[in-house]
Amino acid sequence: MWAPGRDSSNDRHLDQGGPISSETRINERIRVPEVRLVGPNGEQVGIVRIEDALRLAQEADLDLVEVAPQARPPVAKLMDYGKFKYESAQKARESRRNQQLTVIKEQKLRPKIDPHDYETKKGHVSRFLEAGNKVKVTIMFRGREQSRPELGFRLLQRLADDVSELGFIESKPKQDGRNMIMVLAPHKNAKAKSKATKNAGSDES
Repeated sequence: MWAPGRDSSNDRHLDQGGPISSETRINERIRVPEVRLVGPNGEQVGIVRIEDALRLAQEADLDLVEVAPQARPPVAKLMDYGKFKYESAQKARESRRNQQLTVIKEQKLRPKIDPHDYETKKGHVSRFLEAGNKVKVTIMFRGREQSRPELGFRLLQRLADDVSELGFIESKPKQDGRNMIMVLAPHKNAKAKSKATKNAGSDES
């Protein structure tokens, strides 16, 4: 928190939020005569002298953080900067973790697949989507089958319809040499819905 006689590089800031970026000025590092002040809950306080803004920060046991240095006058907000830095770092880590978990699985089908094999392949695709993975579905044509691309297109469309509750067509079916390829992506809440469904099933049992 802000404290009189100490600048923004105090040790409490380093402990709570890591080293303070030189790009963000807080507390006594804000070298302007006045700021447009925003309260801790987003309320507009108005244009105030920097001395008054620092005093309000001290009284509230918060930091004065410059959030829009290019504005005239600059916009500053009252907040717990250490907590803000910590939560921002947590969100960034969570975002990276979600991106890393998205992988592309592959499932290959034949145009004249029998019903049993189709159900098996559909089950694989469903599990991949439930796990939050994308699925590259490939139809493999052989011999004369290459002259019947509509067979592959209809099969891919049927599969997409059958798993529509779990995923959607991210890349439409397209011919690639002897193959036809489509990419399915999971709905954002597919993983959560799958977990909820399984929990409901276990509760009923």
